[in-house]
Amino acid sequence: MPLALVTGASKGIGTAIARALAPTHRLLLGGTDADALAALAKELPDASPLAVELTDPDAVSQAVGDIDALDLLVHSAGVAPLGRIEDADRADWQRNFDVNVLAVVELTRLLLPALRAASGHVVLINSGAGYNARPGWAPYAASKFALRAFGDALRAEEPSLRVTSVHPGRTDTPMQERIVAGEGREYQAADFLRPESVANAVLGAVTAGEDAHVTEVSIRPR
Repeated sequence: MPLALVTGASKGIGTAIARALAPTHRLLLGGTDADALAALAKELPDASPLAVELTDPDAVSQAVGDIDALDLLVHSAGVAPLGRIEDADRADWQRNFDVNVLAVVELTRLLLPALRAASGHVVLINSGAGYNARPGWAPYAASKFALRAFGDALRAEEPSLRVTSVHPGRTDTPMQERIVAGEGREYQAADFLRPESVANAVLGAVTAGEDAHVTEVSIRPR
């Protein structure tokens, strides 16, 4: 059974992706909430928690050092500190890029030998903000534009791998609840994509035939 590592697996889209992959993959559940990861691992048939702070390069290197072949790497961990350019400070920009870009780059770099060994697949959970930058979203959108560029470069540099950038619209997650609260609006879950819908799109890209390389997926709420 192929091996998949899913980051951000403790909640939201990451949890939904782990559940969608569970029937066909052995899973490593990456994230920082050790209790939530352990609970999810007990729920799934062949899953193990991998609790690690993704912005700590030494900790990440130690956590994944024994992986010698990896069929699927799903980068679902992310943050979304927002703010207008005049208001967002350096820390807001730094946090977005540390988690949404640099942690992704470093984990991928460390796992490239294992991915090459399996002719693996890298899935980057991006955002609609990776295509369009809205007012008040500059720090987050800039990080997602950078993530899309990283995916494009990885795809070009590593022809033995498949690389898919997934761009969901606004999705019903704890992160979305915080964003809506920051906008001063009432949260209505029905206004947003379900995490399971995003997970199904990821599953479609992952299970495409060997002759197919799904490079980008864009999903919007109806």
